[in-house]
Amino acid sequence: MTIRNAKPFIKWVGGKQQLLTQFEAYFPPTFHRYLEPFVGGGAVFFHLWNTRRLPGQALLRDNNAELINAYRVVRDQVDDLIRSLAEHQSHHSKTYYYQIRGLDREAAELSDVAKAARTIYLNRTCYNGLYRVNRRGEFNAPMGNYKAPRILRENVLRAASAALQQTTPAAGDFREIADLAQPSDFVYFDPPYAPLSKTANFTGYTAESFQDSDQRDLAEVFTQLTNRGCLCMLSNAYTPLILELYRPFRVETVYARRAVNSDAGGRGAIKEVVVLNY
Repeated sequence: MTIRNAKPFIKWVGGKQQLLTQFEAYFPPTFHRYLEPFVGGGAVFFHLWNTRRLPGQALLRDNNAELINAYRVVRDQVDDLIRSLAEHQSHHSKTYYYQIRGLDREAAELSDVAKAARTIYLNRTCYNGLYRVNRRGEFNAPMGNYKAPRILRENVLRAASAALQQTTPAAGDFREIADLAQPSDFVYFDPPYAPLSKTANFTGYTAESFQDSDQRDLAEVFTQLTNRGCLCMLSNAYTPLILELYRPFRVETVYARRAVNSDAGGRGAIKEVVVLNY
């Protein structure tokens, strides 16, 4: 049997790579299609593909249009993307970084491949791999302090491209999944987490933040899909709001390392919830 080794081609805050071993006990043994409304780095999707549990089509969604464009380009134009990233790698410097970062402020007309290469280049060279935008939707993370950042990872891109061949990536709001999911589909939700404190909230992946009202709408979608016969799994923070919203369901706990925290002492393991309707 060919060993599959696809993995996220982009760094993403809250990525689930570190939790996959703990998640193994919670994935449904069989399902119809795979749907992920907050795909981010796609660690769960790639893991399911590597372990040959995806039965076929997968619908990958996110409200970050630049991220979704990168998924499409990796799927359909990986050779062109590799060439473009090689160019970025050969020119990388502090001046070059801020020049490329500023393209969204100049309303540059870029091809899909150029946009995807820009997204990946900035992701691999910005501070902490932190995708962050301001209220105008402009990428504003500073350059990271990397001596030799790995901008072009050809093997990673080609493996991801193979995994994505039977997927449909699309930009959209998580609420739209209610119109797409069918009975026996497996839907994995990994939304921006409810904040552990008033100062801990980070939802800066897009110009629109994720509020408590969105968390409540998400719980309603979770319930709606449960009533339809979908298999639903959700990750979120261990907070009173989340525990209350999902009280009717099975709630398990896992432990994750903090990845983004200005205080190094606050980067230990923290409790998170996994909500299941099966």
